[in-house]
Parts: sequence; C-alpha cells; structure tokens
Amino acid sequence: MSLAELSRLSGLNKTTTHRLLRALQSEGLIDRNAVSAAYSLGAGLMALGVQALASSDLRRRVRPLLKSLANDTGETATLEVPIEDSMLILDEVTGRHVIGAAGNVGTRWPLHATSTGKAVMAFDEHGLDRLPDSLTALTPRTLVSKDSFQPEFIDIRRRGYAVTVDELEDGFSGVATVIRTPLGDVEGALSICGPTLRLTSARRAELGTSLCKVASRL
Repeated sequence: MSLAELSRLSGLNKTTTHRLLRALQSEGLIDRNAVSAAYSLGAGLMALGVQALASSDLRRRVRPLLKSLANDTGETATLEVPIEDSMLILDEVTGRHVIGAAGNVGTRWPLHATSTGKAVMAFDEHGLDRLPDSLTALTPRTLVSKDSFQPEFIDIRRRGYAVTVDELEDGFSGVATVIRTPLGDVEGALSICGPTLRLTSARRAELGTSLCKVASRL
C-alpha cells in the first residue's frame, strides 16, 4: 500500500504516518519497494507471527483433534478465534479430497458469513455486538440484518452447532461449534468445511454431532 492509502485508512496525517512507517521499517516489520514506494509486511513481522503461533497453548491443545477430524471426515478442519468482527484461522488441517476447502492460517473471514462466527455469536451473550451496523452480502444467501440472526441462534443453542451454506461463497458450506475456557467463556470455534455438494443437510448434522463431541473433550 502507498503512503497516501495508509494515511487515509489509519486516519493519520501523512507526516505522522511516514514517521511511524520509518520506525516499523527500521525494525524489519515492514518493507518499502524502492521502485513503487509501496509498503508491505516485512520478514520481522512474519517471524513474530510464527512465534505467536508456536506459543499458542490453544493451538497446541487443539492440533491433534484437528488432525483426527480431518482424517475421520475427509474434510478440512479449522481452529478459529474471534478478532473484532471477523474470525481468524489459527490452525487448519486439510482433508483428503482433491476438491475441498482451503484457507490459510492467518486468514480472517467475516463473522456474519461463517459457521464459526455464528457459533461464537450464538453462545457469547455479547457476540452480536461484534458486528458492525452495516453488513456486506457476500452471496445472495448472506444474512445482512442483525435481527435475522436471532431465530438461527435459537437453533444453534438447541443443537450445539452452527452451519453456513453458500453464505461466505457459493458452493461452500461449513459446520462449527465453540470451545470454552475452563471457566466456561467462549475461547474460539472448531469447524469442518467443504463443498456444499458433499456437505448435505444430513452430512452437516452428522459433522455437527462429531464436532460437539470433540469440543467437549477440550
């Protein structure tokens, strides 16, 4: 991104933005392209990210269960945590199918269009407050009104898991349930996702039951 873009998006004037960028660049946290003058993430920031992942106790505890889920179901299993109005993929194990879901560790998905986001919002009494006033419709099936989530939350709490069907992307479906801290607070969510063609209604119910059993083991 350019200095002008970063200044506009951060709400800071160009002088302040440039000073902060220089400081970040001196620590190797960002790089500046000598030709285009555009800024990008630096090796130092990537190293910090790797250290953060390695030090995550939640990731270490859940990793064996993700492998088991992916192996048993053949679909991609993810561990995600809420960050503001999105869900961050903290870890992922891909399934064995040639055609399957593929995200990346560090990817952030909109809270309102994911099964993990719905699960977090349904089981966290303040979860709906994470959503901005205006929601983007990613597909024709994406829910964009806060009020429209309430009936779905009732079903999620009753059965223990959330689903998304063609809401994040056409042809993509996911099933998720929350994981909690020892004190019962929502800590994150486990998800199994893949093509809607394979994740039929019956299959989603089966996967949801499996996820709830795995989450209870944590």
